[in-house]
Amino acid sequence: MRIVIAEDDPLLREGLALLLRAEALDVVATAGTADGVLYAIEEHRPDIAILDVRMPPSHTDEGIRAAVEARRRRPELAVLVLSAYVEQSFATELLGSGAGGLGYLLKERVGRVEEFLTALRRVAAGGTAIDPEVVAQLFTRSRQDDRLERLSPRERDVLALMAQGLGNTAIAERLVVTDGAVHKHIRSIFAKLDLSPADQVDRRVAAVLRYLENARRRN
Repeated sequence: MRIVIAEDDPLLREGLALLLRAEALDVVATAGTADGVLYAIEEHRPDIAILDVRMPPSHTDEGIRAAVEARRRRPELAVLVLSAYVEQSFATELLGSGAGGLGYLLKERVGRVEEFLTALRRVAAGGTAIDPEVVAQLFTRSRQDDRLERLSPRERDVLALMAQGLGNTAIAERLVVTDGAVHKHIRSIFAKLDLSPADQVDRRVAAVLRYLENARRRN
């Protein structure tokens, strides 16, 4: 796995690079600015880019803008965004395509090394990973969406775990139910959120995006 890292804090940037290299992962370049990471992506053609949301010069949304631009240039590039806080509009902007190979984690997750590496590998393999805290806050803010109100409490639990990138078996283990029960819940979620099998996007991703987009519109 070839990785490019964009983080304006030198200590965090180098610490993250050391962590990944210790896991025998190939960090091909690091950058401290959004322009720098776009150049590095073009030059080194990584499998995945890890970007901070807030970068110079304004420390607002440069990292997200760089992530969106990088995906425009190279749609196959996996992108994992790190943020110090839950910033739902940024998450929605990045994830709005409904495509896979995208992740949004809080920086504190990096300290939980196994969880972070699992999310990194999942995103690099074309999956999704949304931080559990992001999921929890966005669910709370999205309660008035009519379609979301159709979901049962257990279906909400399943959708939250789907958002974190867990597969059916992992969800079943977490909720202590059978794989068959999870499959039925997911089919019900798709039906209640009006997600058709004919849709051109991954329905698991689209289901999460429904409440992400709703939360953004309400703020």
